[in-house]
Amino acid sequence: MKTDIDESLDWQGNEVRCESCRYACLKQEGRCELRRACVQDRYALRIDRFSVYNPELANAGLDHPYFEVRAVAAKYADVFHLPRLLDDPDDTVRWSAAQRLPTRYLLRLRNDVSREVRIRVAARLEGTDLIPMMKDEDYYVRQNVARSIATYLLPFMLRDEDTEVRRTVAQRIGREWLMTMAADRDGGVRVQIAARMSPEQLAWMRHDSDWRVRYEVANRVDAEC
Repeated sequence: MKTDIDESLDWQGNEVRCESCRYACLKQEGRCELRRACVQDRYALRIDRFSVYNPELANAGLDHPYFEVRAVAAKYADVFHLPRLLDDPDDTVRWSAAQRLPTRYLLRLRNDVSREVRIRVAARLEGTDLIPMMKDEDYYVRQNVARSIATYLLPFMLRDEDTEVRRTVAQRIGREWLMTMAADRDGGVRVQIAARMSPEQLAWMRHDSDWRVRYEVANRVDAEC
């Protein structure tokens, strides 16, 4: 019994037939192959192989009704055709286009409805372009912001509601803010802070409620502090 992966089906579940394909002539040139490199197939890998063999046809795929064809086409099409895809209804297509466009186009996607798009945008933007994303509703978006944003802006995130975001902040924030974060409600955050403190600062944490913090103090604090 054949499985879907062994068959060649289009995005609507119909069997792909080379004789009715507009690109049938490419088969003789070795530029397409059923179940391997086919733009009519519903599997993204096969669509991608077709585009590798025929990048000059990518522009035609930008208006295809199947999102996988549009997303793959965005990887190979002429760049000046891509801005309009930032409004595509599918998040995969929007991000595929955004990866090839200048950074200024990413600014439009900072409030994208898809968290996956915003996560990728936060990982690519830099500097003050990330400021509007510091308050994103998704913790992982904010964590990516904390990893990339300029350190002088991190104090605005040191009281983030999510523990993982604050831990990321604790790893990068300026040393002048370590004492402020030493009172964080999460022991894991305080451990990150303790690991970066000077022995003199660390002495203030010798009675911390978390044993991991006290262990860090015991290992590093100056006996005279």
